[in-house]
Amino acid sequence: MARTDRLLDLLQILRRHRHPVSGEVLADELHVSIRTLYRDIATLRGQGADILGEPGMGYVLKPGFLLPPLMFSQDELEALVLGMRWVSKRTGGALGQAADSALARIAAVLPDELRNRLDDNHLLVGPAPDSGTDTVLLTPIRLAIRREHTLAMAYEDQSGALTQRIVWPIALGFFDHVRVLIAWCEKRRDFRHFRADRIVSLEETGQRYPRRKTVLLKEWRASQSIP
Repeated sequence: MARTDRLLDLLQILRRHRHPVSGEVLADELHVSIRTLYRDIATLRGQGADILGEPGMGYVLKPGFLLPPLMFSQDELEALVLGMRWVSKRTGGALGQAADSALARIAAVLPDELRNRLDDNHLLVGPAPDSGTDTVLLTPIRLAIRREHTLAMAYEDQSGALTQRIVWPIALGFFDHVRVLIAWCEKRRDFRHFRADRIVSLEETGQRYPRRKTVLLKEWRASQSIP
């Protein structure tokens, strides 16, 4: 096990215990020698972890301590990189740029060992399919969802019929070939799914819809039998 992973595991073990745990127990659970455990505790203390105790008395992590940022296991780091790369390639616009920026900022402050793993990550995201022009709509849709504001839009259905609608946006679904706006439609008085590439025009009204987004999203999940 890499040392960074072991340090993270040690913190997680200490968080599970409310009372002091002997060094022997900790060393046994981590499969390391007691001397290695003492060095790891000293390292964590040097990084700001408030670990109380000493040899012969046991160790306990002071309540309220948060894990030091930017400490990831190998699986966590691979999941993070894969997710950021997917967002960068498949969402485009401001969200894709934000993913690139976030990954660069994380890489800049990672410990050397983790930064090397980041650079050597072997999980890749394939080329994005042609997304057309709907990516320009994603930013105003995301902002409306965040603000819980209604949207006025012109929408072309599968048959080509154009309708004007006022919707309460609650979520965006990202698929390989299409983006889907999930919203309460005032015209239909029900939840509807709108393909972003069929939205002809879109305008945020500046008006909050009368119900909370979290409640609406919970109701939508129930209507779709989504846990």
